[in-house]
Amino acid sequence: MEFKFSSVNKMLESSFKANWDRPALSNYQGVTLSYGEVASRVAKLHIAFEQCGLKRSDKVAICSKNQANWGVSFLAALTYGAIPVPILHEFKPGNVHYLVNHSEAKVLFVDETVWEGLNPEEMPELRVVVQVNTFKFLYAQNESYYDIRAHLNESFGKKYPDSFGPEHLDYYEDTADELAVINYTSGSSGFSKGVMIPYRAIFSNVMFAREHAELPLKAGSQVVSMLPSAHMYGFAFEFMFEMTIGMHVHYLTRVPSPKIIMQAMSDIKPDIIIAVPLIIEKVYKSKLKPVIDKNKVFMSIPIIDKLILGKIRSELVKSFGGRFDEIILGGAAFNPEVEAFFKKMNFPYTVGYGMTECAPIIAYAHWDKAKLYSCGKPAPWMQIRVDSPDPQNISGEVQVYGPNVMLGYYKNDEATEQSFTEDGWFRTGDMGVIDEDGYLFLRGRSKCMILGPSGQNIYPEELEAVVNNVTYVGDSLVIDDHGSIVALVYPDYHTAGVDGISREKLEERLAAALPEINKELPKYAQIKKIEFLPEDFERTPKKSIKRYLYQRN
Repeated sequence: MEFKFSSVNKMLESSFKANWDRPALSNYQGVTLSYGEVASRVAKLHIAFEQCGLKRSDKVAICSKNQANWGVSFLAALTYGAIPVPILHEFKPGNVHYLVNHSEAKVLFVDETVWEGLNPEEMPELRVVVQVNTFKFLYAQNESYYDIRAHLNESFGKKYPDSFGPEHLDYYEDTADELAVINYTSGSSGFSKGVMIPYRAIFSNVMFAREHAELPLKAGSQVVSMLPSAHMYGFAFEFMFEMTIGMHVHYLTRVPSPKIIMQAMSDIKPDIIIAVPLIIEKVYKSKLKPVIDKNKVFMSIPIIDKLILGKIRSELVKSFGGRFDEIILGGAAFNPEVEAFFKKMNFPYTVGYGMTECAPIIAYAHWDKAKLYSCGKPAPWMQIRVDSPDPQNISGEVQVYGPNVMLGYYKNDEATEQSFTEDGWFRTGDMGVIDEDGYLFLRGRSKCMILGPSGQNIYPEELEAVVNNVTYVGDSLVIDDHGSIVALVYPDYHTAGVDGISREKLEERLAAALPEINKELPKYAQIKKIEFLPEDFERTPKKSIKRYLYQRN
């Protein structure tokens, strides 16, 4: 199948023209903007960009929580020919200052919460700081820029005296290898790197979702955006793809707690659900596991087991809105026990595999073709190989090649060089095997791998999955403590307290579970001790633990 590129911005232009009156972006329980209204706001920002002297290929940083105007700001920059730089709004002010300066951004869109901690003097290259909610100019390098904003509606009226319509759209026409977006990673291994995403990578991801994912999505279909838009997974599959076919994106503007997420699913009834495993795992632990434990005797009887599973599946589908084709999970490993249960009851979920550096998709399989514990087969136009003498049986580094792969890291030639093999394949840093049918099975991060006493490869993620199955374990992290394997555990103190168990008794109970945990682990991967954390682990916006903060070797 040959890869044929078309302009991403022209694809957006066509979608906006075709879906002018359809709803495009909504703040959940708030404002809704049609495609025409989004286009009108984009056109006004284009005028402001031009009058402020912004050139094509200049950088435009966006640091805000999810909301409709985040989408407007991003689209305005991209379709102007500027380079959007999404920055996670959870970053601390010092990080935001650094990333704005490192990216050489000329414009910064921020929400009020982010702006409170920022100092424009720390970002001397900026011409304008724009409040996302209102598009008011919060700071301008030149006093005349404030006048530009004050007269923006007047300038818009002069440019489009007979009203603004679809016929006025003429977005910047991009090319395949041109830099589209700089996306700063926020992974579990520390230092943020500016990933240079070309237009071909965005196009390839969009076309994968439009034509090859077997998803019955079309203009008017609905999606709930609960992942950070500044993260590539949420950006590609809860926003960008949707905008190219006329879908309706509903932003959860508050912290997406399980309660808010389930309420939104019930209200909106999305056609597709994009999520990280943690959300499903929380539903399993809080809602399903108690039912399973209560019915263990009955579930050992095949016919009754089937009836109970059918009932659970039906209720679960209903709780997620009842209309979705599948739930696509990505961004982190899925707990094997939870995954096996969902597979057993034939629940429509699938686990994909991607990275920021591939914008993001690398592998995927539709839920009815997915294999248990696999993350799918290579996405269209992508190739995957495992650097191992026996890729089907011995883990090796997963390496990928294709149009989704980044151009490199912004202003970091050394990191770019280290990330590619001599023959041009991108080194993911993940370990895995690939079966005879082409399905990829991940084993863990090569950076996290612990070397066993006799040279065995121990993947902490596999041990953590066993620890996390213990009742009242909130989450865990397995580390190498100078030759000993230690499990750091954050207990679910709240649930235990509701059940009448004190902190002291809970810790005693979990410590006593160590022999049972070790029974499920190989001899060379035995956990020596459990240490308890008084507070939850520090996490990335994807809710992955920031592993580098807890390493001891």
